[in-house]
Amino acid sequence: MWQRIQTLYLAIACALTASLFFCNIANVIGADGVVEHIRYSEKLIYLVLTIICMLTGVLSIFTWKLRLLQMRLAVLTALLLLGIQGVIVSDWFANHDVMVFSVTAVFPLIASILCFMASRKIFQDEIMVRASSRLRDTRKR
Repeated sequence: MWQRIQTLYLAIACALTASLFFCNIANVIGADGVVEHIRYSEKLIYLVLTIICMLTGVLSIFTWKLRLLQMRLAVLTALLLLGIQGVIVSDWFANHDVMVFSVTAVFPLIASILCFMASRKIFQDEIMVRASSRLRDTRKR
């Protein structure tokens, strides 16, 4: 399981998603110079989407025997991560003049790319297994 590159992609994506629980999304600098930190876990939409992404990401890592399910879960995780990124972008457009976004605002995009790369590798594995299975069946006859 761990020797496959798609598992590494999924594990890195899960680590990036898990780091969102502990990071700030942005800092708001007040008029008096006081900096207020806004965390991902403070806003409900980020919290819910991050928990769902973590669950589907971990589930996709451990369903390595069921490649089609693993591929679908990886794509679902990638789409959910793009949803988080969309919410971040909409927050940026609404508040870019008062908020300074941190570098962690691009973590969902990076994790989404990794999940799409993992799903592609899983699909390639499935094609290879089906081709070898087909060749094995023709030799028996």
